[in-house]
Amino acid sequence: MLNITDLKKDVESVITNGAFTHEQAMMNLSAIPLNYVEFFETTKEFRELFEAGCLCTMTEGNVTYQPRYALPDYEKLMREGCKFLRLDPPKCLFDAIQTLEMFYRHIPSVTHYPVYLGSVDKLLEPFMDDEHAYDLIKSFLIFLDRSIPDSYCHMNLGPEATRAGDMIVEIETELKNAIPSITLLYDSDITPDNFAEKCVICALNCAKPSFANHKEYSKLYDVPYGIASCYNALPVSGGSYTLSRIVLSRLAERAKDSEHFVNELLPHAVKVLCEYIEQKIEFLVEKSHFFKSNFLVKEGFLKVENFTGMFGIVGMNECVNRLMEKEGRPDKYGYSEYADQLAVNILETMKECVNSFKSKYCNCTDHHFTMHAQVGIDSDYDISPGARIAIGSELPLHEHLKHCGMVHPYFTSGVGDIFPFDATAQRNPDAILDMIKGGFSQGMRYFSTYSSDSDVIRITGYLVKKSDVAKLDAGIAVPQANAMWGYYEVKNSKVYDRKVRNL
Repeated sequence: MLNITDLKKDVESVITNGAFTHEQAMMNLSAIPLNYVEFFETTKEFRELFEAGCLCTMTEGNVTYQPRYALPDYEKLMREGCKFLRLDPPKCLFDAIQTLEMFYRHIPSVTHYPVYLGSVDKLLEPFMDDEHAYDLIKSFLIFLDRSIPDSYCHMNLGPEATRAGDMIVEIETELKNAIPSITLLYDSDITPDNFAEKCVICALNCAKPSFANHKEYSKLYDVPYGIASCYNALPVSGGSYTLSRIVLSRLAERAKDSEHFVNELLPHAVKVLCEYIEQKIEFLVEKSHFFKSNFLVKEGFLKVENFTGMFGIVGMNECVNRLMEKEGRPDKYGYSEYADQLAVNILETMKECVNSFKSKYCNCTDHHFTMHAQVGIDSDYDISPGARIAIGSELPLHEHLKHCGMVHPYFTSGVGDIFPFDATAQRNPDAILDMIKGGFSQGMRYFSTYSSDSDVIRITGYLVKKSDVAKLDAGIAVPQANAMWGYYEVKNSKVYDRKVRNL
């Protein structure tokens, strides 16, 4: 029901906030009405769990009018151009870069910026005979940092080494910008060690690229995949309609013990959230304008059959530890076989429950939603992202990688862990690459790193400059939209206290 007093407070909190730029204020204002108007009736069970904080709609409001994450087919753009934007297929590197820059301006998402920039190395590689390639690509990367001020925008590289990819990594190491985020689609059988090590050095300098387990992710869909937003593995020419999550730690507070949690509370909460996600998808596909009129769909850059729905989780660490406390056991997540087996039982139960729900429009995932290790939101407090071990409780590195290998395979649409290293690691990129290879061989899906002396750090799944966080702390506006999220994560989640590894 519309509450004018609360609506006024929400608007006032934005228009009086000196740490917002004009564009950031405008985007925050545009989201407010969706929190007060309902376009479909939710169930009593959903409202009860939502109000208790056990279920969360991820700031989407009560309805969505565009897909949360869209991964357009940029290769089609390079081949055919775009009729709606009057863009011909590019003929040189300048044309290719300008075409991408104009096209990016029109890609919707939950952030209002593109969350997927494509495999840019492959898009630019055919035009790399230009003698001004370095300057053009450097200008392009600076353009992205200044014009898409949100590090949820995500570029992919690899798995092959290319001249364009090599140049992008070299320039990013120099620029040390937080935008865009980058992932190397890594396959040890395809990606040369010298290029992968160059990517490690870049990551230590500016927290990117991350490494995705290409051998495993390439098996997910019948079409190519891309890594978008934080670390979301989704179909190219599709994406995700929506993302909602279950907060396991808060649900565990309601449990009598592990058996009650796994056998009763969890299946009920999963069912209720799946029903809500389906309502949202049906409204988006059947009633909103996007899939009926948007040029991306009309020209085939996006296809409804390549979209799915994402079922997110957070708080596994706190959930397991709370259930152990309720049973009077000393076991702890990551440090006990008994506690870790409970985590596996929770994930198996969730997988079974999510897959038992049939979704009308999720063709690309056999009409099921896909599980996602959600990275958290700025208001989370004492809730660890996804199934990560909590900051301050990290295991020794090799044990930690094995633990990641245990839980990562359950999250088909994205999961990741972060391992900062001390500054001396710059001298040993080969050793870090060996760790990545070992982790991937044990089932790990996604590896991120940065150096302890880097200004750019990975917060949960996105990048922020520590210098920007300091400015926000002083009430000074910064261009990057999600730096505000990073600011609250630093305050609430002890991001600066992550265990720094050494070699």
